[in-house]
Amino acid sequence: MGIKINELVKDVRKTISFENLLNKKISIDAFNSIYQFLAIIRQRDGTSLMDLEGNVTSHLSGLFYRNIKFLEYNIKPIYVFDGKPPELKLNTINERRKIKAAAKEKMIEAQESEDFKEARKFAQLTSKLDSNMIEESKLLLKHMGIPVVDAPSEGEAQSAYLVNRGDAWASASQDYDTLLFGSERFLRNFSVNRSKKVRDTTISLDIEYISLSKFLDNLGITREQLIDMGILIGTDFFPGIKGIGQHKAFDLIKKHESLENMLKNNVQVSGKQLNIDIELVNRVKEIFLRPKINPDYPKITWRKVDYDKLEELLVEKHNFSKNRVVSAIKKLRDLDSDKKQISLDSFFK
Repeated sequence: MGIKINELVKDVRKTISFENLLNKKISIDAFNSIYQFLAIIRQRDGTSLMDLEGNVTSHLSGLFYRNIKFLEYNIKPIYVFDGKPPELKLNTINERRKIKAAAKEKMIEAQESEDFKEARKFAQLTSKLDSNMIEESKLLLKHMGIPVVDAPSEGEAQSAYLVNRGDAWASASQDYDTLLFGSERFLRNFSVNRSKKVRDTTISLDIEYISLSKFLDNLGITREQLIDMGILIGTDFFPGIKGIGQHKAFDLIKKHESLENMLKNNVQVSGKQLNIDIELVNRVKEIFLRPKINPDYPKITWRKVDYDKLEELLVEKHNFSKNRVVSAIKKLRDLDSDKKQISLDSFFK
């Protein structure tokens, strides 16, 4: 789930709205978004939305309706899909699988006892993304005219590259790891329904904007030091050191300047010497500082919406409500018509 630095970013974190993102190109962590849809868009008993053949469609519903809202604000989304995960991420992936398996058992128990509130809670932890769902997500985006970029490895790294190259204005993800990958501008909670349930309470989630350079300046550290902090706290590639949270990690790096210095000088934390393999530390740093990216991705272009293909995919193939889909497609047609009118008005001025 990425590094936990939510408290350290407080001083530089800005709250913004969709209106602030008008005409902006936003590079979106596709897997991160799709997993959100799979977790949240569910029926009362916790089961996913499905078509008549039993195929999960929660992700398609989420992508379709969310992107219509983005396009209504003339926000230009770019979806970046993960490739092969780094070897160091495999332990994290295996741990997530165990959590999902345990949650699935509890979900089934809750469903059998008709405790649908508990069933839905555990169901959100069972989301699984397979290759067919990934390909259909890309197909939906293609029909909506939205560009897709395939990363060779971590999507967040590729997304950061797009931003720093100037092909996107900001990266959008729920994971602060995007900052460790070097994205200068970063958005969290970049969604239409900006609220979530915590126990029995609904809390609002504002869109967060963070400038990496301002964040580093505010802390008085470099990006390399931020990565060292990430290793101490824990990332997808290293579990972190027990007992070290974001504030302690910051204090240690400010005092000793680097994790390498801490290891060389046998620094003790809570009375215990750090037991970390320096070669492993360097491998984690390499993932963030020199990640595998594709510099030769196709030109980023937003194309015309294929209305017929959209309706065919959602209504005919996956049994979406025709009335709802046609109504949503009308919004896209209206947007297209407005753009043409603006273009004509500009021509005759």
